[in-house]
Amino acid sequence: MRPSGRFPDQLRDVELKPGFARHAEGSCLIRMGVTEVLCTASVEARIPPFLRGTGKGWVTAEYGMLPRATHTRGDREAARGKQSGRTQEIQRLIGRSLRAITDRNAMGEMSITVDCDVLTADGGTRCAAITGAYVALYLAFKHCVAKNVLAKIPLIGQVAAVSCGLYKETPVLDLDYAEDSDAQADANFVLTAAGGIVEVQGTAEQAPFSEAQLMALLQLAKSGTSQLFGAQNAALGL
Repeated sequence: MRPSGRFPDQLRDVELKPGFARHAEGSCLIRMGVTEVLCTASVEARIPPFLRGTGKGWVTAEYGMLPRATHTRGDREAARGKQSGRTQEIQRLIGRSLRAITDRNAMGEMSITVDCDVLTADGGTRCAAITGAYVALYLAFKHCVAKNVLAKIPLIGQVAAVSCGLYKETPVLDLDYAEDSDAQADANFVLTAAGGIVEVQGTAEQAPFSEAQLMALLQLAKSGTSQLFGAQNAALGL
């Protein structure tokens, strides 16, 4: 039995609230169980120096956790003067995931930064951030089309992410903190609606896991992201 009482192939309750932030061109509050992440997409008429003159746009992300996103207060990274390695790794993952489904040639020389701020953490924050960031990015592009900045939304796919793991030797979908902290193995899958794999991050926490177990986790991830794609489309009215 999972601590939450869910079936092995059952997602936590998922809620996507588009347009949650008043000022951002695109935004989405995503809840997966207790985990909550606010994703805001900001459009800027500038690009990094290495892209100047290429005609290409840029999509990137930043990630952070509020001090009381967890049970005890954590210091703000700004107060420490630098980001942790974990934060840098996660925000790079989010940026890669969004660029994988964006036609940057069709953007022209503009940038979109998606800020993903964790309000409450109960496992799977990076996966929730990627899933919510897609909705925020879509809405930011939609805003640009409405303002005649772009002729059409320059997305060539849809992306979402979910965690899977081996909990008490059983492959399970969408780990919460109780499971993640006691799992024999855990993995994050970033997948596209067309069936593509953007990234897989897998780690054995105890004994190595087998290829068959990895494939079982991948099948769970495909099932989970299929549901997340549906939730994204429903939030966007598609």
